[in-house]
Amino acid sequence: MRYSMVILSLLLILACKKGEVKSMVNDSTTNTVVNPLNYLALGDSYTIGESVERYENFPNQLANDLTKKGLIINSPIIVARTGWTTSELKSGIKDSGVPEHKFDIVTLLIGVNNQYRGESKDVYRKEFKELLQIAINFTKDKKSHVFVISIPDWGATPHGQQSGRDPQVIAKEIDAFNVINKEETLAAGLNYSNITPFSRLALSDKTLVAGDGLHPSGKMYAGWVANVAPLVLTNLK
Repeated sequence: MRYSMVILSLLLILACKKGEVKSMVNDSTTNTVVNPLNYLALGDSYTIGESVERYENFPNQLANDLTKKGLIINSPIIVARTGWTTSELKSGIKDSGVPEHKFDIVTLLIGVNNQYRGESKDVYRKEFKELLQIAINFTKDKKSHVFVISIPDWGATPHGQQSGRDPQVIAKEIDAFNVINKEETLAAGLNYSNITPFSRLALSDKTLVAGDGLHPSGKMYAGWVANVAPLVLTNLK
């Protein structure tokens, strides 16, 4: 009986270790086991990739690019919806049930709909600061693993040019919201990427705009990735 219990214990240990290995990746170059990284993307239509294929959206292109550069990343978890403002993103995160302290990378891009609806900049600042703290909580309190992206200028798109709104006014308002999110991001000690100038290239390059004439194309998102990926690599490697 005692001998049988020893054998059973050994089998259980081996089974557990086998299960653990399934959730890891073996790096043959260093002969070590590497845990894949978990990535959470928070935002609005610019995060889900409205009007482009899922593999073309910003989170998936970023994950693929980082994988090519040596990181191993699980498929991104995206909490975002077209039209969301800061307050709606906060509610969406709460309703999503996504657990805190489980992510190695968090990106945040939010605010265009606050600007589009003419909402208060003071309210935006308050809610954006709250979202920054939520993002920090998701990364096990590792501030260097939070990456904030500036709001692109939708006024530079064909839809923006034909919307009946003055594109110059749109640009000034977008810049004002970006001043706020940059100030709060840097004050919190987080990473900030300014992709807004690249978004304005859509004025002369329509391949940067999706078929709906408003949202970024996969090519535009690739440009954002080129801006953000080096920051992620520097902070995670």
